[in-house]
This record gives sequence, C-alpha cells and structure tokens, in this order.
Amino acid sequence: MPKTAIITGGSRGIGAATCQRLAEQGYNVVVNYLNNQSAANQVCQQIKALGGQAMIVQADVAREAEVARLFDTAQQQFGAITHLVNNVGILFEKTDLSHISAERFMKVLNANVLSAFLCTKAFVKLCANGGAIVNVSSAAARSGAPFEYLDYAASKGAMDALTKGMSLELAAKNIRVNSVRPGFIETDIHADGGEPERVKRLSPQIPLQRGGTPEEVANAIAWLLSDEASYVTGSFIDIAGGK
Repeated sequence: MPKTAIITGGSRGIGAATCQRLAEQGYNVVVNYLNNQSAANQVCQQIKALGGQAMIVQADVAREAEVARLFDTAQQQFGAITHLVNNVGILFEKTDLSHISAERFMKVLNANVLSAFLCTKAFVKLCANGGAIVNVSSAAARSGAPFEYLDYAASKGAMDALTKGMSLELAAKNIRVNSVRPGFIETDIHADGGEPERVKRLSPQIPLQRGGTPEEVANAIAWLLSDEASYVTGSFIDIAGGK
C-alpha cells in the first residue's frame, strides 16, 4: 500500500527536513504551508528532482474548514492518507509573563495545539486501515521556558497531553501516536523569537555542546512513523543533546 504523509508547517526547518526524509523513504509527501509558497515550492521541487512524489497545499490548520480542504486535496491526489506529522508551530518574541497578552496566548494555542487536534480528527476520519501520527512538541514543555516563551511552553505541554490521550484512544483503531521533543535546534524559529543566534549562545549549556539539526529531528520522526516502531505508541523522544 502506498504511504502518504501530510506534514503541517512543511515549508521550513524541521518540517522541511521531515518532508525530505520521508520522500527518501518512498512516501508521497504533502507539504502544508500557510504563507511562504515559495519555500513550500522549493521543498516540493527538491523532492521531485530526486524522483519523489510531492505536492504543496496552502491551509491554515488552526481552521477546521481549511483542514478539511487540506485532507480532501491530498486524498484526491494521492489516495489514502496513512501518516501525519503535526509539526506546525509559532513563536513570538521572548518576554516574561507580564508582557504576554491574552491575544498572543490564544494565537499560540490555536496554531500549536488546536491545529494538532483538528488535523488528528481529520486523519482518523479518513484512516480506515491504521496509520501513525507524530506530534512535534518541544523540550520547552518540560522546562516551562520561564521569562522567555511561557505561552509556547504551555502549548507544547498541552500537545504532550494530547499525544498521550490520543495514543490510548486510537490504539484500538491501529493508529499509533507518538511525539518528539526537540531542544535547541538550528532553525529560523529563533529569529521569530527575536534572537537568531540563540542556539549558538546556549550551546555551552548543552551536554553535547552543540545545537541539533532539523535532519536529526526528522530522522526520529521518520522512525516513529515507520514499521520499525510498530510497537511504539504514546512515547516521547527527547532530541535535546542531553538538556
């Protein structure tokens, strides 16, 4: 049976690396993006240049109607959707609790948590023969990210609870749900938070003395999705250099 994976937020960073890795393993890849069509196209073209199958679909996955359109479009192109990576996430400029507005907090929760909930619901509806989901959480779910990204950390903590609950609820449907929790990874999300060189600054505090790469996270995601992890569900892999 052909394998088809939807990767939300697939146009950059961990999402883009995951699209590439899954394509290398023979998946049909659906690159979801919100605004950066050029970056999504580049990921898609790189996959096709290597002989893989890919398509891009613009959708705000925090909106139920757009999630439905994403899955319908992917199904029309590739048939059954067998795998899902809930990767999309946003981060605002670092600040302490007192400067986080309710509006900002809700935007983060909607983008990071509601999206995973909506995409998982859509996936389950279409997934008749079992499948696998990986949620991309963060080491911030464990640290709380005080004085920097408390809202982001809270959203990832909620995602962890979703992962556990979904894994137990969907096991009988032969749908595995797992999570990766990246730490300090070299992606441009740190620029979104106002500090592009954050990983470099904090590397001395990491036991392995360096930041991680998107490809290292993608490798773990690919394993969790694969049949090699067929007896793994409700599990979390920390990819944080020992931090």
